[in-house]
Amino acid sequence: MLNLLPWIGRQAIELFSTLGFFFIVGLRAFAGTFTGTWSKGDLFEQLERVGVGSVLVVSITSAFTGMVLAVQTLDQFVRFGATGYIGGVIALSMVREMSPVLTGLVVSGRIGAAMAAEIGSMKVTEQIDALRTFGLDPHVFVGVPRLLAGLIMLPVLTLFSFVIGITGGFLYVAAHGVNAHLFRRSVEALLAPSDIYGGLLKAAVFGVLIAVSACGQGFMAGQGARGVGTATTKAVVWGNMLILVFNYVLSSMLFGGIKG
Repeated sequence: MLNLLPWIGRQAIELFSTLGFFFIVGLRAFAGTFTGTWSKGDLFEQLERVGVGSVLVVSITSAFTGMVLAVQTLDQFVRFGATGYIGGVIALSMVREMSPVLTGLVVSGRIGAAMAAEIGSMKVTEQIDALRTFGLDPHVFVGVPRLLAGLIMLPVLTLFSFVIGITGGFLYVAAHGVNAHLFRRSVEALLAPSDIYGGLLKAAVFGVLIAVSACGQGFMAGQGARGVGTATTKAVVWGNMLILVFNYVLSSMLFGGIKG
């Protein structure tokens, strides 16, 4: 018990110091977008890495998630004679929750780790110090292209995930006798534009969180291969945790409560 309290204290200090550093990295990158020096070429490279490089894995994840939703719901809807709503329920689940969260987690695992490893290697090989020598702010020069790439491409990938996931759900229920016209009508009846805007807003926030946590861990990387490897692992862990926490907060704000 005597050893537990100091351990909890150290973990709390590390938690808040890490979150504080992420906030500083994000704030400096955001401010540097308008006033600092950063590479437009690096931005296009990051857009391709985050967006084009993630299309296949997001497609597979979304298609099978949509089909699993259909598997889990079809039997219950048939039992209660409510097949007229199954399309709308699948669409709402994908648009509000599954697509933004799964796309965020997939990109965090794939791109967040790569960003942290790249920046950590730059720190180990003193490229970060070289940027400072040339009068450049590393948080701006390195952070801005990655922050913008996450902010822009996560909503694009999530919109793509909407379509693939709903199509996957439709293919499953259509194979089990649900009429395509009935499916489309239920989507139109239950899915509102505000649901799509909310899902895309969540994706944009997740993109920023992935970039900030990955860049922050890269800048905090220790020396040597072990330091870079530890930063890479922590970037994925932090990215995933922040996505899940902020998903709860944003879902409560955007979709919570009972609407009359």
